[in-house]
Amino acid sequence: MNWRHRIALRRPAPSAWRDAWRELIDRARRTVTDGLVVGTSGNLSVRVGDTVLVTPSGVPYDLLGPADLLAVDLTGRPRAGSLAPTSELPMHLAIYRATDATAVVHTHAVHATAVSTLVDELPPIHYMTAALGGPVRVAPYATYGSEDLAAHMLTALQDRTGCLLRNHGTIVYGRSLREAYDNSAQLEWMCRLWLTAAAIPGHTPTLLPPEELTRVAGKLRTYGQH
Repeated sequence: MNWRHRIALRRPAPSAWRDAWRELIDRARRTVTDGLVVGTSGNLSVRVGDTVLVTPSGVPYDLLGPADLLAVDLTGRPRAGSLAPTSELPMHLAIYRATDATAVVHTHAVHATAVSTLVDELPPIHYMTAALGGPVRVAPYATYGSEDLAAHMLTALQDRTGCLLRNHGTIVYGRSLREAYDNSAQLEWMCRLWLTAAAIPGHTPTLLPPEELTRVAGKLRTYGQH
């Protein structure tokens, strides 16, 4: 069914969908103000049960409101909304089918994208590398929105919760939208840190050994207020 010609569901959306959609819009707008995307690039989604709420294609986030709620099932079939979903829906759905993720954030952050063109893996320059499961891999390039890109991404995400996409950007998933967003911002910061340190002539950045990342991963599991 063509998204641009289907009729939106007229019955009220479940309250859990409405609450998740509100948070999704707020985080999507932050990707612009925080410099993680430009214009309508990048996309976000959240999973509520067997339903995925996802940002639409080509719509500025500041124009989205409650009436624009867009939902699909785990195969991509529409459940609510009349707007076309992001072209990167295959990546989002691939993550939900393969992991226990409840949120996915995809950005075109400039420093992370720059790093994706230089190396096959972001070197472990900071201990927050452990928050993403270890050194962040770079998925090989494939055309945006393609099943090939989704497949490359899943390979790069093995035992990780985030990866870089060659000549494209980042994708990070989490147990909540806040976690996915915060780790996306952290990944961009680490890429900027590595680029800055690596640019100093005559010096090579020191890197953290695997055993330290394992130690930090254990500490992060009990970090913060509970």
